Amino acid sequence: MFSIEHLQGVFTQYLHEKKLPDTASGLYQPVNHMMDIGGKRIRPLLCLMSCRMFTHEVERSLPPALAIEFFHNFTLVHDDIMDNAPLRRGHQTVHTRFGVNAAILSGDAMLIKAYEFLSEAPKNCLPALLRTFNQTALEVCEGQQMDMNFENEQQVSMPQYLRMIELKTAVLLAAALRMGAIAGGARTPDAMQLYEFGRNIGIAFQLQDDLLDTFGEPGKTGKQTGGDILQNKKTFLLIKAMETAGKEQRTILQHWLAARRFQPDEKIAAVRTVFEQLGVQEAAKSAMQHYYDLAFEHLNCVTVNIEGRELLTGLTQQLMNRQW
Repeated sequence: MFSIEHLQGVFTQYLHEKKLPDTASGLYQPVNHMMDIGGKRIRPLLCLMSCRMFTHEVERSLPPALAIEFFHNFTLVHDDIMDNAPLRRGHQTVHTRFGVNAAILSGDAMLIKAYEFLSEAPKNCLPALLRTFNQTALEVCEGQQMDMNFENEQQVSMPQYLRMIELKTAVLLAAALRMGAIAGGARTPDAMQLYEFGRNIGIAFQLQDDLLDTFGEPGKTGKQTGGDILQNKKTFLLIKAMETAGKEQRTILQHWLAARRFQPDEKIAAVRTVFEQLGVQEAAKSAMQHYYDLAFEHLNCVTVNIEGRELLTGLTQQLMNRQW
């Protein structure tokens, strides 16, 4: 049985072997910067784990795993430009360090390289991998557009929000699992069960992010809380609060949403108090648990033995055991 650490090592070695050369034009320097600052590498790891459920030849899933990781980082480079974000993973964002034009161009190069890496997948499963990858890439873009649209909309419904996080976050996790299964020779029903597992875990994971941003303990999460409140982000918590608030609570929320000059700590405390009064923290936890349970219903339908699911179960539990 391969361990999580072993599969991480396999992917890291493959990533190192595929590192792009530093050319005179400097095109790949921002790309290498983005890939070198790491991240959790969750998506490629899911791809390898899924493949391993159906074959010992995990190397079959390395090309799609790398394609997914390059695509994911390409979206982050361009998202950071749209958000004018100064930092990513504790380092300067690509556009901050290299300039906006270089970030756009290097992001484009990352997308092209993702397709190049994917083309190296086993030929017998390449058409199916491409169909999944293409569909997912467009869905991620749709999710990002929805998220940007929300910034200018007065009201966002819960179904709209859940659809947005499904597209922006969950479908890429789902695709990583499906593509790994395809590379491993899985039957279509098993690949789709893994896709649904990933989609539901992705939604649960984003709901947990919403909770941690507002109610997390900095000492445990490693980052300050309240950023979503300060940015007026339409999260599960805010949407649920606006749906259930009485007149007085709605007035308080609308006041802070409209405020342009304020003390950050005061705004965070006031909005959190309303959230606590309305019980939206418990509602978010309940929704998160719903999607988590639904995910494992799909995982349990995959026709492999229990041992084949253990790695995936272990990683998922690690991801969902972050503290607040």
